[in-house]
Amino acid sequence: MKAVIIPQFGGPEVLTVAERPEPSAGPGEVRVRVHAATVNPTDLSLRSGRRTPDYPPPYIPGMELAGVVDQVGPGVQTLRVGDEVMAIVVPMRPQGGAQAELVVVPEASAVPIPRGRSLVEAATLPMNGLTARRALDLLALAPGSTLAVTGAAGAVGGYVIQLAKVAGLKVVADAAPADESLVRELGADWVVPRGSQVATEIRRVIPQGVDGLVDAAVLGAKVLGAVRDGGAVAAVRQWEGGTERGIVIHHVMVTEYAQNRAALEELRQLAEQGRLTPRVAQTFPPEAAQEAHRRLAAGGVRGRLVIVFS
Repeated sequence: MKAVIIPQFGGPEVLTVAERPEPSAGPGEVRVRVHAATVNPTDLSLRSGRRTPDYPPPYIPGMELAGVVDQVGPGVQTLRVGDEVMAIVVPMRPQGGAQAELVVVPEASAVPIPRGRSLVEAATLPMNGLTARRALDLLALAPGSTLAVTGAAGAVGGYVIQLAKVAGLKVVADAAPADESLVRELGADWVVPRGSQVATEIRRVIPQGVDGLVDAAVLGAKVLGAVRDGGAVAAVRQWEGGTERGIVIHHVMVTEYAQNRAALEELRQLAEQGRLTPRVAQTFPPEAAQEAHRRLAAGGVRGRLVIVFS
């Protein structure tokens, strides 16, 4: 099978496409013939060596995919050969990640794609959607509470806003001028300027401070001033800095939800209802994975970059 591989750590130029052995579905697993797999920041970290697996290269990147089930292992009950599915993949394993023609995942990591959505669109839901779901579950805010979102125009931030509105939260989100209309369309009640002074801007809107904050922009301790005493922050990457005023810092690890089929099913249903909006920024063939990495590293991507296998 064809796969995007990282033969050695380095810049985007190390990425290549190579033939790899075909995997087989084991007990409780399904094999998916992949049509689409996203490119995400974890892929850049794996490629550069910031994240180091405990097995030798080559590595296959990718954390989410959509395609067609072509093999089911013993004990699989909910999926059949021929089903169009979306799935989250944990790439830090010898079998590698999502950017391959054939990928095996646990049954609990895959659900049917939302009706009315393409495979390319569906591929953008699992990893970022589950990251947003995990962040909100860690904050555990009651309906009517206030939530701030940094990086609101990005893939995770956008899903956080939409899931928060489903949960009955009041949302203040950041945006650059060019993204303000998008963030409002996603459901934000208030939009403030993005940047290092975002905490001050949020306090202008919510003087007492928000109950919780999802830091999808990875601003770290700069966001603490936006949060009330005893509030909480969900950090989607490593937290830089300490805390203050009794604010709890939650570290969001999407791998903890990699087999949370109920959460993945909720994402599917909300996308079918139009309450979650998959966003595709650009598609690439596997041979252009280097270009996709450069585009993501440059920043400003609104939606997901997707590798499409023929």
